[in-house]
Amino acid sequence: MELWYTDQHTKAVQFSIKSKRQLASHQSEIQRIDILETYEYGRVLVLDGELMITEKDEFIYHEMITHVSMAVHPNVRDVLVIGAGDGGTIRELVKYPFIENIDMVEVDKDVVTLCMVHMPFTACKLQDPRVHMYFEEGLRFVRAQKAEYDLIIVDCADAYGPAEGLFTREFYGNCFKALRDDGILINQHESPFYSEHSMTVQKAHKQIAAVFPLSMVYQCHIPSYPSGHWLFGFASKKYHPIDDLKDGYWNALDIKTRYYNTDLHRGCFYLPTYVKELLG
Repeated sequence: MELWYTDQHTKAVQFSIKSKRQLASHQSEIQRIDILETYEYGRVLVLDGELMITEKDEFIYHEMITHVSMAVHPNVRDVLVIGAGDGGTIRELVKYPFIENIDMVEVDKDVVTLCMVHMPFTACKLQDPRVHMYFEEGLRFVRAQKAEYDLIIVDCADAYGPAEGLFTREFYGNCFKALRDDGILINQHESPFYSEHSMTVQKAHKQIAAVFPLSMVYQCHIPSYPSGHWLFGFASKKYHPIDDLKDGYWNALDIKTRYYNTDLHRGCFYLPTYVKELLG
């Protein structure tokens, strides 16, 4: 008998992966957590039935949510990561020896526990001494912060359920307050391709642009995500992501990546016309 996992990209589009076996299935206080082993995509994390990351292409997402800001801001010492229970964003951040402190705020401790057991390729650096974990709502945590961080990365799930509050103007305003005068905010922005997702893109960009003096969007290709076309938001109090790119500085750090590079960095901010029109 063949076993297939199907991710519902829209009401009319599905994405199916043939599975070898189910490694974990757990109902936390917040959501159902499943981890599967598949033939083509390796191990796959699923929350409430929706695909979060796969072993085969997670490096694209995690490198693009991390290194774009790090190649622009020359003095990142304190970082806040909201979400990121799988650990992939933390894995990329700890590659920078000058980062002194990483506060990780994840609403569901069980996601972290299961990923540390079954997904070591992303969770391998969660025990780095610079990483401090807080298991609570990101919106509540960031409200209490003022000028604490050089970089905030919002690595959350889709804009409903546990992550719904992370796509509001209140949340982005609190992030602005929590950043220092030259701080950068990076957030995952969903896909612009399907109408069921594109309204989230439009709304998030509008809310961020109302708070930050500079708000731009960049893109990458993630095969397992809806349509494969994925966006991230770059918002800053000071730095322009292209004009202030420090490519020589970043390349001299010799950070090992599989997707990100400083040539791609420039290109990823040049968006298709339909995305420009969506963002207004």
